[in-house]
Amino acid sequence: MTSRRNVLKLALAGAAITKAGAATRDPLLGLLMPVDPSVPPEAAAMYPRGIRFQAAGVGLKTMTPKGYDEVLERIAPAAKALGAQGAQGIVLMGTSLSFYKGAAFNRELTQRVATASGCPAVTMSTAVTEGLRSVGGKRLAVATAYDEEVNLRLRTFLQEEGFDVLAIRGLHVENVADIFNVTSDGLFKFSVEVFESAHRPDALLVSCGGLRTLDLLEPLERRCKVPVVSSLPHALRAGMRLLGQSGRVHGHGRLLSM
Repeated sequence: MTSRRNVLKLALAGAAITKAGAATRDPLLGLLMPVDPSVPPEAAAMYPRGIRFQAAGVGLKTMTPKGYDEVLERIAPAAKALGAQGAQGIVLMGTSLSFYKGAAFNRELTQRVATASGCPAVTMSTAVTEGLRSVGGKRLAVATAYDEEVNLRLRTFLQEEGFDVLAIRGLHVENVADIFNVTSDGLFKFSVEVFESAHRPDALLVSCGGLRTLDLLEPLERRCKVPVVSSLPHALRAGMRLLGQSGRVHGHGRLLSM
């Protein structure tokens, strides 16, 4: 009898430890990636502690309306898989994938991800528009990776969201693999040129989740003297806020310091 009591005590103690360990684990943020099903390095660079990341991809090949159409039906299953892996919030990490059919579609897509995963969701397009509002951006200069057709759709989306697009130019990248050919120096120069082509913008938007912009935010803000919002860093911020955290990171521009 004594032996059975001891076994029971040990089992109960073990269950309590397991439950406590699960309760104290860092929250898990799901990243629904358009292309590569891996966590971008910016995630760990910005948030090295207090959060875990899990990624899933949908295999986007081209940044064109046809390319986006081809992967739409893969989004809900990927979101469902992230939810099954324990994600407590999901970010759809593709700006053009969520804005290309307009503001209403962006909201519909957000709900589709939330329903499939069973947890709150936000898109990269919502992250940048909320970020622009947070820094008081209204009159925009917009530098993108896209071709003219996708830029036209981005202009329409931003106008539907209440922004004035003073200038928008893209790098004409269609094949997603070509995004890796964009250098930091080249992107900085291009973004400044777009900003300077606009008449008194009060914010600069750099749009495309494949562009590596984290280390360009402060240099661009010093050069342009306006807030800069960009897809990848500010989508990660939105994901953190989705989980009830501040998402604050110092040293990378105005929005991330708020």
